[in-house]
Amino acid sequence: MDNKRLVLLAVFSFSLLMLWEAWQKQHAPPPVPSTASSQSVTQSSGAVPTASTTLNSASATAGAPPTGINAPAVASTKVQVKTDLFVADISSMGGDLIGLSLVNHKATDDKTKNFVLLEDSTEHFYQAQTGLLGDGLPNHKAEFTLAPGPYELQPGSDTLQVRLEAPETNGLKVSKIYTFHRGNYLIDVGYEITNKQQTPLMGEAYYQLARDGKIPPVGLTTVSTFTGPAVYTDEAKFQKISFTDIEKGKAKFANKANNGWLAIVQHYFVAGWVPKADDKTERTFYADKTGDNLFRAGMKLPFTVAPGQTATIGVPFYAGPQEQARLEKVAAGFDLVVDYGWLTLVAVPLYWVLDMFHSLVGNWGWAVILLTVSIKLLFFPLSAASYKSMAKMKLVAPKLAKLKEQYGSDRARMNQEMMELYKKEKINPLGGCLPIVVQIPVFIALYWVLLGSVEMRHAPWLLWITDLSSKDPYYILPLIMGATMFIQTKLNPAPPDPIQAKVMLFMPIIFTGMFLFFPSGLVLYWVVNNTLSIAQQWQITKMMGDGQKPKAIG
Repeated sequence: MDNKRLVLLAVFSFSLLMLWEAWQKQHAPPPVPSTASSQSVTQSSGAVPTASTTLNSASATAGAPPTGINAPAVASTKVQVKTDLFVADISSMGGDLIGLSLVNHKATDDKTKNFVLLEDSTEHFYQAQTGLLGDGLPNHKAEFTLAPGPYELQPGSDTLQVRLEAPETNGLKVSKIYTFHRGNYLIDVGYEITNKQQTPLMGEAYYQLARDGKIPPVGLTTVSTFTGPAVYTDEAKFQKISFTDIEKGKAKFANKANNGWLAIVQHYFVAGWVPKADDKTERTFYADKTGDNLFRAGMKLPFTVAPGQTATIGVPFYAGPQEQARLEKVAAGFDLVVDYGWLTLVAVPLYWVLDMFHSLVGNWGWAVILLTVSIKLLFFPLSAASYKSMAKMKLVAPKLAKLKEQYGSDRARMNQEMMELYKKEKINPLGGCLPIVVQIPVFIALYWVLLGSVEMRHAPWLLWITDLSSKDPYYILPLIMGATMFIQTKLNPAPPDPIQAKVMLFMPIIFTGMFLFFPSGLVLYWVVNNTLSIAQQWQITKMMGDGQKPKAIG
């Protein structure tokens, strides 16, 4: 039995199984959306914990809502804010951010439109909500008055401030303030609280993201990535929270800390509340279900305002692409929202090299090619050993066939004679597969780097490849990839088992069919990798010679 072929067959079969399961997840029927209208959706997701409510990590159930929160919503107005990076909709009800599109990133299906991250529509509900908990304080259902504009970032100005005023109640005057910054996806969201009472004001501010469980479209890739809340603290580190666990009441995460942040992650983009590093106020994290396919995740922070004083509180809000260089500057651990799977330790340095090549050539397609060549050079000794072993196996193939004819009916004797032949010819039957097994984690990590990097989204290479994150529109790269796989198969020694031989011949066809719908950046990697492998394998086979004594391989 050809051990190398068995290992390769196992690897291919496992890969097919993973891809099939991922395809099923990606193309499974979506959850039945709530039949409520946009207004009722906002209502049902509006309950917030009271100041005294405690939410634990196992089951974050909302406490009794503040007075009046379930009353019918009054007619609200909204204002549209425009900056160099955002088109944002801010509602007078709660002063919430109910819509946010990214100017520099286009929609998945229609590249003439901006990518929409937050929205309040019948198809998708996703809002950034904030409020204050305490007697006489406005929550995200309170009606604010929008201060006069401008609502557009002016040329030469680096900041744009939008101010909303709540009605003064019981000697408490509250203003909600948004501050947008040029060239920055961080938005400062804060409150200015004036306490005209004779006693200290003690309350809590909450910052939450409310959305449905709909998985956003990410193109034609057959592998689904994580969508859902995530919490980070210095002690517990990065913790994903699935919508499924929230719905079942099984969500577990660190719910109290004096550091950390909370976000909702999706493919390529993230929105999150990220308190400043020097803010050591204890925060309580929560995540729960608020309605039919509706969820929320947020944090609460206590505050105190002395009598006759004005205090300013707030938490920055990041809403934008998962660009590594930006995320690392936002907060500790915030770059972990980029989903590289279980091989993050390998994927991070691979991305760093890829980004370095991009800074040199200015094109992500050429950067992928340079990275592929670099990886090939790094593993050249291992690959050379693998191809050398395969070349030797090809030389002894006639002898193996003769043994099969002679001892075909006696499997034990045939295996014994094969081992004797390997020993005589100084061939390690595992020599061709072990180097491949060692490289598998690197290849899988690179796969996730190319899949998860937002930089690949809508990035052109050349000619007909205008988007490395979507499929080849003419299927040229997948067909080339299939051809290179077929050539590699023919260069390898034929397995002694006819069934294995047929399976190996069908592999290029099967993988070509799958790669027809893979992002072209991934297919480009495989084409370059296979082409280099063919050149290396052909050269080694030539150096070994046909039927001649093996020559030294450098």
